[in-house]
Amino acid sequence: MTLPTTARRHGLLAVGIACALSLPLGVHAQSTTKTTKSSTREQQLEQRVNQLEQELAELKAMIQEQKAATTQATQTAQQAQVAATQAQTTAQATQTKVEAAPKPQFTTAPGLSVALHGFIDATVFGQDRTFINYGNGQNAEIPAPPTAANKANGYTGSLSGADIRNTRFWLDFTGAKLNDDWNGSGRIEMDFFGGNNGTGAYAQQQPIPRLRQAYMDIVNPNWGTTVRVGQMWDLMFPLENTPTSLSHIAFPLGYGAGIVGWRYPGVIVMQDLNHGTDGVKWRFDVAVLEGSWSGPQNAAGNSTINYLNGGAAHFKPQVEARLHAQGSNWLAYLTAHYSEIDLHGVGNITAKPPRDNLQSFGYDLGGQWKPGPWTFKGLLYAGRALGEIFGAMSQFGNIKESGGFVQAGYNFTPKWSVNGFFAAARPNRDDVLAWTPAGTAAAPGTALLRNNMSAVSLQYASGNYELGVEYLYDDVRYQLKNSASSHTVNGNQFNFSAMYKF
Repeated sequence: MTLPTTARRHGLLAVGIACALSLPLGVHAQSTTKTTKSSTREQQLEQRVNQLEQELAELKAMIQEQKAATTQATQTAQQAQVAATQAQTTAQATQTKVEAAPKPQFTTAPGLSVALHGFIDATVFGQDRTFINYGNGQNAEIPAPPTAANKANGYTGSLSGADIRNTRFWLDFTGAKLNDDWNGSGRIEMDFFGGNNGTGAYAQQQPIPRLRQAYMDIVNPNWGTTVRVGQMWDLMFPLENTPTSLSHIAFPLGYGAGIVGWRYPGVIVMQDLNHGTDGVKWRFDVAVLEGSWSGPQNAAGNSTINYLNGGAAHFKPQVEARLHAQGSNWLAYLTAHYSEIDLHGVGNITAKPPRDNLQSFGYDLGGQWKPGPWTFKGLLYAGRALGEIFGAMSQFGNIKESGGFVQAGYNFTPKWSVNGFFAAARPNRDDVLAWTPAGTAAAPGTALLRNNMSAVSLQYASGNYELGVEYLYDDVRYQLKNSASSHTVNGNQFNFSAMYKF
């Protein structure tokens, strides 16, 4: 830096200028005595003054140049500081996004990622009657009609316990590529409704895992096409608007008694109808699924676990189609189902069935709407011979039926909600009685003629946790095969559930 030298120069120039400016005054005082010399002297002084004024101008220019240079340096430093701050902010935001992004738990084959998800669900329950067809606790749906012995001793079948079988986990596979246009993913999903490890005193606390879904997706993102191959839910099951409950998850409220559908191996093709456009999203789905059946006509003990059933005969699959529409806060769908069942079964395992074959068909119309804090869900269905997809309360035969459910939920705070539910199943009485096995005199066959289910729940959700209390009431009308009149039995269940999602 030369600022001290410059300052000294400025001082000397200022003294010189002051002295120069004072000279004319002295000259003017002596002008009367030295007239001849004054002219010359004034010229010299004038030249000196001009020289000093020129030097002063140069000094001012130098000072201005130094000020400009200092201002430019300050601005450059400020701009560098702003750029550094912006760069640091961008780096922090990028790091935050990277940390917040979901990360696969582990990897498998090159180019593939695998993520583990699921939930732990525990329910403590008490009920005043045992439930049939599916079980008690987390899969209680239909109360059991009392037997003759129960009626004689007044026993109702009240029980209580804890159930964790809803606990579920799944693996999502992503990153697969078929070619440049098609890529895909996959899922394996399991819960613990596969039975118990043995029949002893401690078997209840050792539930067996059960494979729910195992499928691969082959996707063309340019066309909006997805081809799903494996085992998955059929199109009649309301997968996108199942009733809300923390206790009834694997077996939703109203399942088999207002809701139909089941999981089968097969192929489902899902095609976006207005792919890439704004507004309502339309999709058309087609499914071809494994045929299945059960019932007293399949007399062989292994008929339903070794493909020796009426649905598997002659490769007659279940065929379904669904039209699906979805907006910003609603969705709706219309589904159709058809299959043909050869009641002789594979290899003619039943020589004389009541009839040679059945045509199973069904339709359902369902949807969901979420206006503000409200959530409304529901569906209506109708059909015939829907036992293979949990129709007619899982009674198999040429049974005509209808049913459905409705649920209304309200979030009165972001964490607290209340839900009210109702479901009904109405199989045709004459059809059910005609297809119900006779049984024995001591234990005649029981025909389930009608079912009504109601439930109300209060739930609290915070982060990964959910807690809820639920009350369920169900009444079923039934008739014994050797009886001329029907009866009604009802069951109540009160439960508390806790869920942790991961």
